[in-house]
Amino acid sequence: MEKHSTDVRARAREAAVAGARGLAVAVLGFAGSVALFVLAVVSLVLVPLGVGVVTTPWVLTGVRSFANARRVVAAQWYGIRIPAVYRPVPAGAGPWTRCFGMLGDPATWRDLGWLLFDMTVGFVTALLPGALLLYPLEGFALALGLWRVFTDGTHVGWWYGFVPVSGQSTALLAGALAAGLLAAGYHLSPPLLRLHFRLTRSVLASGQGELAERVRVLTETRRDAVDTSAAELRRIERDLHDGAQARLVAMGMDLGTIEALIDKDPARARELLAQARRSSADALTELRDLVRGIHPPVLAERGLADAIRALALRLPLTSEVDAELAGRADAPVESAAYFAVSEVLTNTVKHSGADRVWVDLHHTDGMLRIAVTDNGRGGARIGAGSGLSGIERRLGTFDGVLAVSSPAGGPTMVTMEIPCALS
Repeated sequence: MEKHSTDVRARAREAAVAGARGLAVAVLGFAGSVALFVLAVVSLVLVPLGVGVVTTPWVLTGVRSFANARRVVAAQWYGIRIPAVYRPVPAGAGPWTRCFGMLGDPATWRDLGWLLFDMTVGFVTALLPGALLLYPLEGFALALGLWRVFTDGTHVGWWYGFVPVSGQSTALLAGALAAGLLAAGYHLSPPLLRLHFRLTRSVLASGQGELAERVRVLTETRRDAVDTSAAELRRIERDLHDGAQARLVAMGMDLGTIEALIDKDPARARELLAQARRSSADALTELRDLVRGIHPPVLAERGLADAIRALALRLPLTSEVDAELAGRADAPVESAAYFAVSEVLTNTVKHSGADRVWVDLHHTDGMLRIAVTDNGRGGARIGAGSGLSGIERRLGTFDGVLAVSSPAGGPTMVTMEIPCALS
């Protein structure tokens, strides 16, 4: 009996949360979709006049940010992954190239079509979970006597749904309908909100030409992976040449001098021995730092969760890490996730002005999900020259995605997803 009561309360809480979330998505989504769609249409109309060439990239960037915010909540609330596949804009591109590059991207037109969907069908499907829970309140109020405000019992003074309220008996019918709607909301609110996000995915996700788009993405991520590996090899070579190698060469020269002085000048030989010992210690430290930059020992020994906790402990701001992993991912996936989180945290410290950061790390439905949230000034976005673009490319190598929600004034939430299995 107690378990049943607990289950009922949990279900009621889930329905209430779905209703509140649905209302928020419906109201904010409708306002945002209408505003952005109008701005996009006006900007596109102004393209032939030249003004739209400048304004369109900014408006479309806002549309993408709005769509990415919906992707974030879909993944966080119901684990529904909606890939964001946008063609990159060349770094330093002018307004003309940016404008027509974005207009030539099929994902742009999917986003604009989604705005139309979101202000119509999407609005209704998001509103229903909350309406099923709130509308019954009116029916109960009518049954308890509110009907007297609208009629004296001689005529129909109000309609509740399809029930004409003309007196106490019909008001009780309205109350019965309200009870039925509340029961429906109790059972259907979470599935209805989940349906909203599934419909959103069907509109936002790539459909026609999906295989060609997939080939293009794989080609780009392979090229990025090759470029990243080459850059990493050059960095390792440079660090070895300028650091440990130089120290080891100097130490070899000192040892040669010591060999010549050990009988003639023992005091000087002892000084050079001490210097050689310090050089060997410095070289070892630099080699350890280099190895840590390639694959941190804590990541290899203790796994991703503890490695990210260790990262957070070194931050000069308050941090909280919520990490639950039932096993270990493949080493390349762990490494990519670790350095992606490290880059996001570095950006947070350098640019956000935040004094607090939260990291959430979980594995569900075959997906490694990481969310990094800070209370900074906001304004972060994925774009040419942004550190987030590098993270996106790093994750893309593993079919991972990156979504950023960072309104002006904050907070900023960076969500990363990588498909993988745990062992």
